Amino acid sequence: MSDYQLFIDGEFCEAASGETFESIDPSTGESIGTVARAGRDDAVRAIEAARAAFDDHRWSGRRGSDRGKILAAVAKGIKERAAELAELESRDSGATLVKAKGADVGGAGFWFRTMGQYAAKLDEPEPLPQTIVPGPSYNYLKRDPVGVCTAIIPWNFPLQMAAWKISMALAAGNTIVLKPAEETPCSATVLAQILKDAGVPDGVVNIIPGPGPGTGEELVTNPKVDKVSFTGSTEVGKQIMQMAANTVKKTTLELGGKSAQIVLDDADLDLAVDGALYGAFFHSGQVCTAGSRLLLPESLHDEFVGRLLARVADIRVGVASEKSSTMGPVVNNKQLDTIVNYIEIGQKEGATLAAGGQRLTDDGLDKGFFVAPTVFTDVTPDMTIAQEEIFGPVLSVIRYADEEDAIRIANGTVYGLAAAVWGTPTRAMKLAERLQAGTVWINDYHLLNPHYPFGGYKQSGIGREHGYLGLLEYTEPKHLHVGMDPTRSTKRWFDMTIPQQR
Repeated sequence: MSDYQLFIDGEFCEAASGETFESIDPSTGESIGTVARAGRDDAVRAIEAARAAFDDHRWSGRRGSDRGKILAAVAKGIKERAAELAELESRDSGATLVKAKGADVGGAGFWFRTMGQYAAKLDEPEPLPQTIVPGPSYNYLKRDPVGVCTAIIPWNFPLQMAAWKISMALAAGNTIVLKPAEETPCSATVLAQILKDAGVPDGVVNIIPGPGPGTGEELVTNPKVDKVSFTGSTEVGKQIMQMAANTVKKTTLELGGKSAQIVLDDADLDLAVDGALYGAFFHSGQVCTAGSRLLLPESLHDEFVGRLLARVADIRVGVASEKSSTMGPVVNNKQLDTIVNYIEIGQKEGATLAAGGQRLTDDGLDKGFFVAPTVFTDVTPDMTIAQEEIFGPVLSVIRYADEEDAIRIANGTVYGLAAAVWGTPTRAMKLAERLQAGTVWINDYHLLNPHYPFGGYKQSGIGREHGYLGLLEYTEPKHLHVGMDPTRSTKRWFDMTIPQQR
């Protein structure tokens, strides 16, 4: 029996094929457990369970306020198992313990609790403007659940991403099949037990770790699925969009980013230096919103870079489970090789390697996948490291001449997920409004909140997650028209097809 099983129709089970795989601790390269490997047959079974659970209204038939109470119980269950979840998330994903406790476990509970509160808003119809032309009628909007949702999540925030997708789908009354990333499947299976213990009916949530080919394809193409929600790379998002088109599924895509941080010449340098480093190196830069491009005015450039390089040395890279570590490993050897390759490209294209740039193997790090926080200066906007998403601890420093130049550079990629501006609020806000990004932080970074929508412009995605706006992505709006005059004689428009009898 595998340590982490599939969760289908309220039961934990092995994969139909009997296949398993190992989940690896990126700090040590060691296995933390065997995981059942879902295949296409398991995906079909999970979709059938979700379809049956939706069609018999065991969940969608409940009032939103009642669903919200169960989501609140899920949040309570997460809190009760917080220490266990944080340790598991740290070992499975390479998240530092501080991040795992605060952002991952704390965030997961926050999302379930908040979406539980939003669920009650769906109970009440939304009145629409009244009309007397051509006849008086009362009109209102009802929000129905979409149906069976499937969700495919990446490896960088496994527990939090699972909570995002599941909490929104359930708040709206849907059922869901979740596919965690193969690299980080463990915490989602623990979440499955918490959901069951909280009273989520069987079949409403199904969790199946497995490969994209086969398992993931089935979740996207199966005609019994009504909505696909994907978070991951832009390239895979394009493939999902194409596959989902055959059955015209509702699709939400949260994809890549190459986010710019613009420092204005009136910025508080203590705040902006530390903020820029946090924006770039939080979770080893393996964040879709990572502020991997730092735009500095000529007047501040040299002083800012000097301070930046001094502070980079204070980042403590180490085994994720050690309390002293402030930056852990990258997720696996493949990702490490990708990052090192980008560092080599940056040097070949003429950027100056000002800090880092190497794999770390000293002090017991040789068995894990550690990359030093890396800073490039003399980067031009057209360089590969300034255009492509690296998904690692690599920061590109770019000079700009004036605000118009900064805006041009910041908007000059195919992405538009996030950005930041460091400076006096009034001036920073004015500039922020001109940035092509779904979220712009001013004198802050990386703060997402279940109350506020999140998503991207351009090739960073389609649709929004979080907040009431994100919740509505999991609903179908239904317009209801109630004629206020029920007599035939007043329905003159009927006469266009079938004249009244005289």
